Amino acid sequence: MDEYTLRQTLSDIPLGGLRFFARTASTNDIALQWASGSAPDLAMVFAEEQTAGRGRGGHSWFTPPGAALAFSLILKPLPGEEQAIARFSALGALSVCEALGALDLNPEIKWPNDVLLNRKKVCGVLPEAVWVGGRLESIVLGVGLNVHSGAVPPGKVAFPATSVENEAGQAGKSGATRPIDRFALLRQILQALMYWRGLVATEIFLHAWETRLAFFDEQVEIFNEGKPSVVGKIAGLEKDGSLRLKTGSGSVQTVQYGEVHLRPVV
Repeated sequence: MDEYTLRQTLSDIPLGGLRFFARTASTNDIALQWASGSAPDLAMVFAEEQTAGRGRGGHSWFTPPGAALAFSLILKPLPGEEQAIARFSALGALSVCEALGALDLNPEIKWPNDVLLNRKKVCGVLPEAVWVGGRLESIVLGVGLNVHSGAVPPGKVAFPATSVENEAGQAGKSGATRPIDRFALLRQILQALMYWRGLVATEIFLHAWETRLAFFDEQVEIFNEGKPSVVGKIAGLEKDGSLRLKTGSGSVQTVQYGEVHLRPVV
C-alpha cells in the first residue's frame, strides 16, 4: 500500500498531520521529535516497515513490510483531560479492541495495554510522554498491530503471538482466512480512539476498560523489575487504571503502572 491510498482512506479523519514512511527505524522516535517541536494534536506517524520498533521495557517490536499496522499518534492534553492522563495508557488498546470487535472477534486487554485474541498477543501499545519543564506537552501513543500472518514474530517470544488474519480466519464459518484491509482497519481504530478520548475521564471509559480485561478473576503473577513478583486474582481497576489483585489471604493489593509484566498462573 502507498501514501496516497492511506491518505484517501483517512480523508474523513481530522488528523493534525501525517508523516508516512515506507521504511523507518521507529515511529515513536519520530513522533517524539515531532511532538517536541511543532506537532499539532492528532498528528500521526505511519510506517509500512520498522527496523527498530520498540515495545514496553525496551523490547523490540517486529514489523515486517506490509504485514502490520505501525503508527504513533501525538495527543496534546485538552482541557479536562489532565486528571485522566493515566488512562491514556489504555486509550490505544481500547480503540483497537473496538475495531477488532467489528470483525466479530473477541479482543481482550492484558493489563495495562496489550491486546489479545484467543489469549495470544496481537497488539502492543507504547505510551511515551513529552515534558516541557514540569508541564506535560504531549503523549505519544505508539501502536503495533499484527494484521497479516507474516507480522507474527518468528522463533520464541515472551508471550504467545498471533495476527488478526489468523484469528479472523479461525472465526470464519468456512475456516478460510478473511482478507483484511489494513488501512480500513486503521480508520476504524482512529474513529474509535476519537470516540473514547471524549470519554476518557468518565466512568464509562473505566468500565469499558475493566470489561475488556483478560484473565479477570483468574490467578496471575505480576513481575515488576527490581521487586518481588505478586500473585493474585484480577479483581478490577482503580480510578487511575491501577490493577486490583485479590491475594491468597483475601486482601486486595493495588499494582501501579511501570515496567510490569503480567502472566497467567498455569
